[in-house]
Amino acid sequence: MGDTTPFDEMYNPDGSVREPYRALAAWLEEQPDKALTLMQSDAEAIFRKLGITFAVYGSDEGTEKVIPFDVIPRIIAAQEWRKLSKGIEQRVKALNAFLYDIYHRQDILKAGRIPEKLILQNSAFAPEMMGLEPAKGVYAHIIGVDIVRVGADEFYVLEDNLRTPSGVSYMLEDREAMMMLAPDLFQRQKVAPVENYPENLRRTLESVAPAGAGSSPNIVVLTPGIYNSAYFEHSFLADQMGATLCEGPDLFVDGGKVYMRTTTGPERVDVIYRRIDDEYIDPLTFRPDSMLGVPGLFNAYRAGNVTLVNAPGTGIADDKAVYTYVPEIIEFYLGEKALLQNVPTYNCTDEEQRNWVLANIADLVVKEVHGSGGYGMMVGPTSTKAMHAEFRKKIEARPDNYIVQPTLALSTCPTYVNAGIAPRHVDLRPYVLMGDEVRITPGGLTRVALKKGSLVVNSSQGGGTKDTWVLED
Repeated sequence: MGDTTPFDEMYNPDGSVREPYRALAAWLEEQPDKALTLMQSDAEAIFRKLGITFAVYGSDEGTEKVIPFDVIPRIIAAQEWRKLSKGIEQRVKALNAFLYDIYHRQDILKAGRIPEKLILQNSAFAPEMMGLEPAKGVYAHIIGVDIVRVGADEFYVLEDNLRTPSGVSYMLEDREAMMMLAPDLFQRQKVAPVENYPENLRRTLESVAPAGAGSSPNIVVLTPGIYNSAYFEHSFLADQMGATLCEGPDLFVDGGKVYMRTTTGPERVDVIYRRIDDEYIDPLTFRPDSMLGVPGLFNAYRAGNVTLVNAPGTGIADDKAVYTYVPEIIEFYLGEKALLQNVPTYNCTDEEQRNWVLANIADLVVKEVHGSGGYGMMVGPTSTKAMHAEFRKKIEARPDNYIVQPTLALSTCPTYVNAGIAPRHVDLRPYVLMGDEVRITPGGLTRVALKKGSLVVNSSQGGGTKDTWVLED
């Protein structure tokens, strides 16, 4: 995995500027003192005015915070992006094929390529989906693939997000803010646009509408409501693509079809982009105590009268234990080697690997299989001995509940911090849309760990975001 010095995306080891960053470096040189400080405060004012906030669970200082935004963009060369997008496309096609197989013939399990227990006894597996034919055979229509870079040509997939990947609104707003703050910088380079994402999202959703939906299907975004941490994004995306934002009580099922209550009477709904977890979408099929869902929704879906995006049960393909098998999944369904590698991952259910992990826990990253948002994880080198001991106990008690990875030296990008411009670790979440075709937005959301030396980029853990520029040839 290379040496432990992190790869600097802007500077070569000899201090010269890497090609994609040359125009930016020249621009930064020209900026008068305080210019970046002013840009930074303008950016914060823009985001505050737009209401771009996220909820921090369990935080004492008011729950709504503005996500910190860094005014220095991250830049990806055209040829780097071509390579990345090929690998991403291969991955999402294989994961969709895997989902189709798991909910139909289960050939991969019969072939012994993945342990049956890992799938069939997994809480993310939805037996209710067995034999169901989703529109166009697509289960995961909206996917976020988390990618880290550790060298000039070394990219790894950290995880796949196939349930309800969030953050796309930050990608769009980061770009809009940068265009307002530094229009002169855009004129120096050809930056691939991201602003057609909402239109592409709409096209993708229309392409998977049920057969009788006609030429302009009725699309709604189903949100758990204003107290959800990603509510800003739900309303933003509904607004951007001209769909209606609904909560569970706004919808009802009649005669196996879904309708929306409107002031002029019921209106038939064709596609539901849901931002509610599986177990809450229909109290008649899943959790009976759910107040967020729509009674009878799953049967309407099963009958093919409405499309749910993403399909229930897709979480089985982004389960962190299943992640370790993705290279195998790509080979099984596509007959190809994975173009993008996984981060090497230790399987704690294997006794030999588990013993090695327990002995070396101080150098490793431990993640809960179903954890997200940086919760339920431990970064060995930055944790206390007491935490190492606690996670050793947890792994011994439930080895199947954790995956363990080496601590990667994530690449760094120049970032504007209190002390001036300094390198900070970043990751990347490109967004993929799958319907009648695969649409990948050039770039995605770059998350940056703002604390010096920190490797945790999640906004819930003090991270921020940057605009991501993919250069065009």
